Amino acid sequence: MPLLRRTGRQAASLQIAREDRPPSLLNRVALKLHLMACKACPKFENQVLNMRAAMGRWPPPLIENFCNYFLLCCRG
Repeated sequence: MPLLRRTGRQAASLQIAREDRPPSLLNRVALKLHLMACKACPKFENQVLNMRAAMGRWPPPLIENFCNYFLLCCRG
């Protein structure tokens, strides 16, 4: 496989891994090249960015309250 060529599956994996850690320079360049050539992967990237933005706006106390409510309902 050429040095800067990534499949759609590899590009998606890089996009998701970017949430946890910054990719290497080589992977960033390869991902950018793939996103310029592929029609589906930019749509997936937008979905990942939208999910990140939505989760950033999600208030943590609400999550805790929901989890507590869910645990109480499951016991009964």
